[in-house]
Amino acid sequence: QVQLVESGGGLVQAGDSLRLSCAASGTMVSAYVMGWYRQAPGKQRELVASSTAIGSTSYADSVKGRFAISRDNAKNTVYLQMNSLKPDATAVYFCAARHIFRATWEYWGQGTQVTVSS
Repeated sequence: QVQLVESGGGLVQAGDSLRLSCAASGTMVSAYVMGWYRQAPGKQRELVASSTAIGSTSYADSVKGRFAISRDNAKNTVYLQMNSLKPDATAVYFCAARHIFRATWEYWGQGTQVTVSS
């Protein structure tokens, strides 16, 4: 059974940085596409960043140039570095995984709250 556990959320001020971590167990992240989603109150969950098994990355337009997804396959952990945070980044952030041969996200973490005050 694959488990994803996020950490690193918190309350910060606008302009600050945070690094979220997603520790995986039950599988090796090297065989998975990993993603970070977020869901703000009253809004749909949106994909913020993703990283393929070979390290290609993609980002939502709203975070390009400020957020960076990375993975440490040896630690079986995926990170989301968030810089120059804005209040609209306030949301619950979820880690997600799907096998490289699957088209849909299969596994989700429980989420970590990020709150950015103005």
